[in-house]
Amino acid sequence: MPKDKLKLFLSYAHEDEAMKQELDKNLIGLKRSGKLEVWQDRQIMAGQEWDAVIKGELETADIILLLISVDFNNSQYIWDKELTTAMARHEAGEARIIPIILRTCDWSDMPYARLQALPTGAKPVSSYADKDIAYTEIAKGIRSVVDTMLELI
Repeated sequence: MPKDKLKLFLSYAHEDEAMKQELDKNLIGLKRSGKLEVWQDRQIMAGQEWDAVIKGELETADIILLLISVDFNNSQYIWDKELTTAMARHEAGEARIIPIILRTCDWSDMPYARLQALPTGAKPVSSYADKDIAYTEIAKGIRSVVDTMLELI
C-alpha cells in the first residue's frame, strides 16, 4: 500500500530548542498539506519510557533531520543512540538524513559530513542577518525531498 505521508524525526540538542521550534514552524506547509508528520522528543508523554519511544520513532522515520551545532556534536546520547541508528538506516536506504546547520561549528570529521546539508551551501542559520531566509531555504529543500520521496513510493 503506497504512503501518502512521510514521517520526519528531529534530532537536536536541547540547547537548540528555540531554533528547532523556528524550523518546525517553517514546516507548516508540508504538515498542513498532509505530506509530512514531524516528531520530536517533546511529544513524549508523562510515564512513557523516553529512550524506547525515541528509538521507536527513529526506526520508523522516513526522513531524519540532524540539527547541527556544537551542542549537537557534543551530546553523548545523540552520538551513541540517535546518530548511530540514523546513519545505519541512511546507509541501508531505509531513511534519508538531512543535516541542518544551525550554528557554526566544525563538523568536517562527523559521519554526516559527506551528506548534502541545508541551508544552501551549508551556511549556518545563525549567520544569516534575516533568519527567515535561512528557514525558508530549509523548508523548500525539505519540501523537494518529500515530494521526490513520495513520487518514488
